[in-house]
Amino acid sequence: MTPSALLSLPMILCLGAAAAGLLTPSRAWPRRWLALMTMVSLSVVGAMLLVTVRREGIQSMQVGGWAAPFGITLVADLLSALLVLVTGVMGLTVVSYSAATLPASKEAGAYYPLVLVLVGGVCGAFLTGDLFNLFVWIEVMLGASFVLLALEARQEQLEASIKYMSLSLMGSVVLLCAVGLLYGAAGTLNMADLAVTVPGLGTPNLMTAVSMFFLVAFALKAGAFPLFFWLPASYHTPPAAVTTLFSALLTKVGVYALARVFTLVFTQDAQLTSTLLLVMGGLTMVTGVLGAVAQYDMRRLLSFHIISQIGYLIAALGLLTRSALTALIAFLIHYIFAKSALFLVSGATARVTRTYDLHQMGNLYRTQPLLAALFFIPALSLAGVPPFSGFFAKLAVIQAALRAENWIIAGTAVVVGLLTLFSMMKIWREAFWKAPPEDQPQEPIRPLSLGDGVLGPCMAMTLFMVVLGLGAEPLLELADAAAGQLLDPEEYVRAVLGGRP
Repeated sequence: MTPSALLSLPMILCLGAAAAGLLTPSRAWPRRWLALMTMVSLSVVGAMLLVTVRREGIQSMQVGGWAAPFGITLVADLLSALLVLVTGVMGLTVVSYSAATLPASKEAGAYYPLVLVLVGGVCGAFLTGDLFNLFVWIEVMLGASFVLLALEARQEQLEASIKYMSLSLMGSVVLLCAVGLLYGAAGTLNMADLAVTVPGLGTPNLMTAVSMFFLVAFALKAGAFPLFFWLPASYHTPPAAVTTLFSALLTKVGVYALARVFTLVFTQDAQLTSTLLLVMGGLTMVTGVLGAVAQYDMRRLLSFHIISQIGYLIAALGLLTRSALTALIAFLIHYIFAKSALFLVSGATARVTRTYDLHQMGNLYRTQPLLAALFFIPALSLAGVPPFSGFFAKLAVIQAALRAENWIIAGTAVVVGLLTLFSMMKIWREAFWKAPPEDQPQEPIRPLSLGDGVLGPCMAMTLFMVVLGLGAEPLLELADAAAGQLLDPEEYVRAVLGGRP
């Protein structure tokens, strides 16, 4: 398969399957199997793309044969190819979990086409080579997420959807303004062309101001301090499968966009950018974990942890060193799988207890031993306990901060890790260890089994935790190679623009 096909297939597969799904009869099984087969195909294409980029270097494609920077450019380096692969794996996991947990009436509706559109938008954001199309793909992704959030039309979902949509649209307006200002100043939006053009514009103050627009827009979409308040107000309301998909992919597009523009386009005022990102990252870590510690709703607690873990990524980007970017990429992969595993387990827990309120749970360690193990492993991984993947990912962030002599970020990362462990153990104590409330009916609960279809995706995510922990060295080597490409804009420029200066 040619590199051009590999670059375009992720979006073609997802959007084509979404359209085909809407044209199929309104029944659960054809739409379910179409979504499953599409996600399997996307995972295969993502793996092939990653192998191609690893062997042959950064790949680019000019859509329609229009030479860059005049046409639409698709580009894959190691980071974007790796994220496309992870997107396919997460899409497959969520669709499998949805098939086991959602009622057939919802499966027969627009649910799977919307999931496919969202995944296609995420892949487009990872693979696009210009900022306007990055804006377009983000809007495609957000449009599908708005509908998925309110699909059940319950009051709390509609309220959450309005908050989420309003603030997301504000971020989109800021991003569109930033794109317009940059185009007016540079005359191009192709990121490779901008990497060449921006340093020679002679307007450093203007470019710094424009970069702050991008920082605000992408930080809001990433859920970074102080722009994260939309996330815990909305992510706990949809079904667990939807929350897992949002947690795994949506905020990561914001982090990816920050990493892309501040290592490729806006490099002229690195000191200011670094300072702002470090402050934002540290405060995001602290506020997120303190919010989690105060919660007793399982999904709200995990939603706050999305924020705290984003803080590690923002802080690592703020260090702007190769070891820090290596840590960012390794942490990003670990975090996607760990947080997804915990949200899937929270859905399985609510399936047997009929609640997400930790006060109303108890004794699941004895009645649901497999479910308890599937919570315990990703919980320890998220907290950074060895030998799971979270330990090596957080250690890499802390070591990068120590090498940069940023003692505050290193110390904050350690303290937040301890508070994360405390909040995970609070879930363990309340849901799995303590006796159930006395006022609750003591009905025997049938243990979940693999035949229910709910635990299979949870086991897959947990297995990733173990594999990423035991195989931390290959992941860190791949992350280091990807970080090297981020810090070498010339390779990206050559891949897109060829020999043109």
